[in-house]
Amino acid sequence: VSVGALTINKVCGSGLKAVMLGTDLLHANSAQMIIAGGMESMSQAPYILPKGRQGLRMGHGKVLDHMIVDGLENAYDGKAMGCFAQTKADELGMTRLGMDEFALASLAKAQAAIASGAFKEEITSVIISSKQGEERVTIDESPLNAKPNKIPHLNPAFSVDGTITAANSSSISDGAAAVLLMTQSKADALAITPLAEVVAHASVALTPEAFTIAPIYAIEALLEKTQWQIADVDLFEINEAFAMVTMACVNELKIPVDKVNIHGGACALGHPIGASGARILVTLIHALRLQGKSKGIACLCIGGGEAVAVAIQVG
Repeated sequence: VSVGALTINKVCGSGLKAVMLGTDLLHANSAQMIIAGGMESMSQAPYILPKGRQGLRMGHGKVLDHMIVDGLENAYDGKAMGCFAQTKADELGMTRLGMDEFALASLAKAQAAIASGAFKEEITSVIISSKQGEERVTIDESPLNAKPNKIPHLNPAFSVDGTITAANSSSISDGAAAVLLMTQSKADALAITPLAEVVAHASVALTPEAFTIAPIYAIEALLEKTQWQIADVDLFEINEAFAMVTMACVNELKIPVDKVNIHGGACALGHPIGASGARILVTLIHALRLQGKSKGIACLCIGGGEAVAVAIQVG
């Protein structure tokens, strides 16, 4: 048996784009069953030595952080994604207090979800080896390590008088997530009851500087494809690359905030870039099932100016 494989790099959208490509392969009758998802180990991202292969003949050299150059700065001018987020937050009139309150709410929701066992069905434990022996990790670490009382006092991250901080941004994280996609006929043949159906997906592209508001347009494009209204959607997972990204969607699209990231978002859970797209989709599926709801949308902004969104239906 031969099984093909494909690796893609679409920065923050990679995990969700894998699902989108897999869905299209099924619709094209090019496959009947596909595993799609993403992974990221930001803690193990290598450092790059430019000209190291040819040798530095004379003068100063430099070492580049692959995590930064490949995922956290603009490929065209090297500007940090956070700088674009800060500029857009200023343009939209967002305040430090507002973004901090959003981040604190995200943290509270994530901690409550962990305490209630809401993530239990979507998390696979991992065994970590250390000098102290083996430890089985069964819950996400970031929400339990956060110190809410320190959030209002953190220094700005991207400008001296800025409003975006480490707390109202997503954290550096490792992670992986995947879904099993299959045609209805294959599911019937295997007597498998699907957890959800992929209804439609959408992609949009703006300028690199405007990537933080691209999800607004991706969700609008998706709503047009599905002929849904905001009121028809039971839950949203909108990636909190920065709090202002999700806040911009909520404000512009008039989304009830109690429908958004109900188990917390990346400000609390972290944002392992390649994995987050699949992670928010998995979280959305299980949140809909737990709530007894049906329709959901998962969406992420992407460095470079893009955004991707997927609509699903449960039951």
